[in-house]
Amino acid sequence: MKTSRSTLAVIIAAIALLLVILPIMSACTPATTAVVKTLKVGIITPTTGPAAEKGAAMGHANLDAIEYINTELGGVAGYKIEPLWFDSTYDAAKVVTIVKRLMDDGALIFTVAASKEMAAAMESANRAEFPGICCFSAPQLYRPPKHIYGQTPDYGDNWGAFANYYMKNIWKGTGKPKMALHLLNNPTGAGARDAAKAAADKLGIEIISIDEHSATTTSEIESLTRLKAKNPDVLFISSTPAPTSVIIKNAKALGMYPGITIGCGSASFTKALIDLGGASTVEGVYGVSATVNWQDNAPGIAKMTEYCKKLHPQDYGNMDYIGSWAQSLIVAEILKTAVTNAGYDVLAKGNVESWRAIETQGIQKLKNYDVAGLHGPVSYTVGDNRLSKSLRLFQIKNGAITAISDWVEAPLIKYEEFDWFGK
Repeated sequence: MKTSRSTLAVIIAAIALLLVILPIMSACTPATTAVVKTLKVGIITPTTGPAAEKGAAMGHANLDAIEYINTELGGVAGYKIEPLWFDSTYDAAKVVTIVKRLMDDGALIFTVAASKEMAAAMESANRAEFPGICCFSAPQLYRPPKHIYGQTPDYGDNWGAFANYYMKNIWKGTGKPKMALHLLNNPTGAGARDAAKAAADKLGIEIISIDEHSATTTSEIESLTRLKAKNPDVLFISSTPAPTSVIIKNAKALGMYPGITIGCGSASFTKALIDLGGASTVEGVYGVSATVNWQDNAPGIAKMTEYCKKLHPQDYGNMDYIGSWAQSLIVAEILKTAVTNAGYDVLAKGNVESWRAIETQGIQKLKNYDVAGLHGPVSYTVGDNRLSKSLRLFQIKNGAITAISDWVEAPLIKYEEFDWFGK
């Protein structure tokens, strides 16, 4: 069968076109796409559930800071951070499942917002040598020290800082002031309780009662009525914003406040407390925080403010946002240090060898990292898994959280040396 000249011309033209197209298609195939090398970080926050007034802003801050690091700083040591974020809903059982998944997925380190989350995570994480950092922590999480680290001083340190300030600057009576504790029924409250057990007598404070409440409490009139009969001088609350606001509103309704002094641990002392309790109700309340506030002239405030207002403007003014933004900066510094000292190939394995490198060549090499001035300098000290040791005292004045002290360093307490600790 003969082929016409016109048909042959069409065939030749088609072959020529294929010769042009095939190299282009080959260059675009997935097989030749470069593999993106990242550093995986697990992030757990209670974005929904009974602690959402804290957790939502904290999750936003973690991810916003990583966006800043990846976009403007080019990641760390040339590698982008890949966040593996999960909402715990403040549920301990979910945390255990999430931590297992993070280990399976090759995360190098994980962070949590809350001590309750870390209390659930620590057993499996310590057993696997999977390092974790807790923004708000309690002594039971890292005494004795293992593989869990506190970003800042813990709830026991909060109580100690407030108690010292109270004795030096507020108490004007004779004898021992009578202090009552109202504590969230998880590590947030237990940390303050343990510190009071360890140090109240030495400070000259009489602890007259210890009450507990849940994260979902809607009234503490009954417990406060019993407490009022004991005529306390000072009430210390270690809790989250929602229940703390309930307790202060109830104390005002019972005529206890103003009158007694009220101090709060760092977990509740944020803008959410003012929003939930009402500015006039919480006016004059004292609190402890490990971070600067939004009005401070710290080097990192401007960039953090830029991202917050651009991505999550509803969080502006919330001090919890500051803590979690700083947490992601610390994680970036740890990753950069570990890559420099151990090499990317070791970290890329995402296994126990990688986790050991993160600890020994990253976390434990930290020395006076200033976190853009957002809280005290970060250093690892042998035998002390608190990465920052600095706190400040604040008071709500004219509806705003206002600093009333310089930075104070929280001394190390070796709680495990007390026979009652952990029981």
